[in-house]
Amino acid sequence: MKLTLYRTATGLDTSVLAVPFHPDAEGVENQVVNLYPEIAFQTFEGFGGAITDAAGYVYSLLNDKQKRQVIDTYFSPENMGYELVRVHMDSCDFSTEMYEAMSDPTDRELKSFSFARTEKYILPMLTDAQRAAGKPLRLMLSPWSPPAFMKTNGQRADGGKLKPKYRDFWADYICRYIEEFQKRGFRVQRISLQNEPKAVQTWDSCIFTAEDEKIFLRDHLHPALIRHGLENVEVFIWDHNKERLYERVRDTVDESTKGMVAGAAFHWYSGDHFDTLDLVRRQYPDLKFITSESCIEYRFYGPEDEIGNCARLAHELMGDLNHGVNAFYDWNILLDEQGGPNHVGNWCYAAFMYDCKKKELQTNLLQKFYWHFSHFIQPGAKRIGLSKYTDRLEAAAFQNPDGAIALVLFNGGKEPLPVNLRLGGQLVSFKLLGQTIASGVITSA
Repeated sequence: MKLTLYRTATGLDTSVLAVPFHPDAEGVENQVVNLYPEIAFQTFEGFGGAITDAAGYVYSLLNDKQKRQVIDTYFSPENMGYELVRVHMDSCDFSTEMYEAMSDPTDRELKSFSFARTEKYILPMLTDAQRAAGKPLRLMLSPWSPPAFMKTNGQRADGGKLKPKYRDFWADYICRYIEEFQKRGFRVQRISLQNEPKAVQTWDSCIFTAEDEKIFLRDHLHPALIRHGLENVEVFIWDHNKERLYERVRDTVDESTKGMVAGAAFHWYSGDHFDTLDLVRRQYPDLKFITSESCIEYRFYGPEDEIGNCARLAHELMGDLNHGVNAFYDWNILLDEQGGPNHVGNWCYAAFMYDCKKKELQTNLLQKFYWHFSHFIQPGAKRIGLSKYTDRLEAAAFQNPDGAIALVLFNGGKEPLPVNLRLGGQLVSFKLLGQTIASGVITSA
């Protein structure tokens, strides 16, 4: 067997180490990372990110060479190989303005429904992404808010709730969004019922309790999906922070809804809570888990701590993967130099950022960190058993469909960590420098 190890430290340059395994004749006991491919866990569907109105707007400002750099880096199979994309239905905070596809409460047939705002910035970027991928991308659609007229507070922002009398209307509205993407050659794999249903935000938001989600899905959305011939579209509940994931699944999934719920989506903003995933997996083994949003918000973390920001997301990725996640979505895949545009100033970090005044595209270290995961862990890979000698080393391992084993390691400390990697009685030894992420591919040759 041979290990090919790709290592990226605090800079963007990546070094490569290729070393053969040798028999573990002495039975090494210390500083060991063990791999057990005979023990398999969840199947991983892939990585992706969000093409928001903001990302699409910034993309429209790039020249052709810059556009190719962004799109090929993310979606080319030879690079990061993203196959998943999350798109908001109507506006979200990362939009240049608030908008909705229709605002006429009397138009029950959706004759005034307009897809123009989605076509303006999102579709051109999505079209280029699908072309670079060389295959249909799998879309996840998420609503931030129903149209203002459907809500108890009469506006898109500041929470409010969906009026019960508009539940059927809103279900058909969601189906119309799916159909508009399908008509343009895009595959909608899944939807979530509501982005962050517990959050009252100064931007587009709407409150859904667990009972609200259950009633809306069971009595309105699920029948609408069947009526529109969209029953194969997966439905995910929650789509909010992990710390209440167990309660939301427990209170939403019962005998009347379990056949309608494909899985649970969640974000990372309230902390690790990786044990929550274990709790849900034990009680609901057939549900999928997806990390539907994960990013660095500037109101909590500054852009100057680049390695710290990358370490936070590497820790999140490792924890999610090792606790059963089936897919992982980054948030905005492109933003401007400020971390927007965002119509309420909720600025964020992104792997690619564009200085609109200097007309320069900046590749951040975060991009390389995501590459270490998405380039090596292939869609269809199965997570395998792993043990490690210290919590200072983060590690995740998968066996790809071609049989090769992909291993991702991260040392967030400043001191080097020795690693004796053992697999099937064979051993290879190396050091992982401080503040370094590394990806290894283990092959038989």
